[in-house]
Amino acid sequence: MIGALITRGLTMILGYAYPAYECYKTVETSQPEIEQLNYWCQYWILVAILTILERIGDSFISWFPFYGEAKLAFFVYLWHPKTKGANHVYDSFFRPYISKHEPVIDRSLSEMKLKASDAAFLYIRRAASYFQTTLFDIFSKLNISNPSTTAAPPPKVI
Repeated sequence: MIGALITRGLTMILGYAYPAYECYKTVETSQPEIEQLNYWCQYWILVAILTILERIGDSFISWFPFYGEAKLAFFVYLWHPKTKGANHVYDSFFRPYISKHEPVIDRSLSEMKLKASDAAFLYIRRAASYFQTTLFDIFSKLNISNPSTTAAPPPKVI
């Protein structure tokens, strides 16, 4: 348990914090190099994909011995200047796969955006209708319970 805690902490530091700082330094230089910016973009794209896969896959494979350590080593491999792992993984695996499936991905994203906007519009209409009905109910109850707005009873005839 302690080993897993240390490994997670090191993964946060070496997989996210240190690369984020290096990326910051690259962006904030007076003349950032396009090659360095490209490298860090590739790194963060791969980290985003790994984070998504991690959410799904960790429950299935996290019990393997040294899984956390292997994940930590992979993060370091991706950003380390001597290995340039992000360039290798991006150029060898990610780019060819995305390029091959890009039309399908774009079409699926367009369909999802359309469905999401339709669903949002539907829920906004429902919420507006609900609030309108609720306000009407509140105002109608205020009119009934307010004695100044009700008619006075007719005088009694003796």
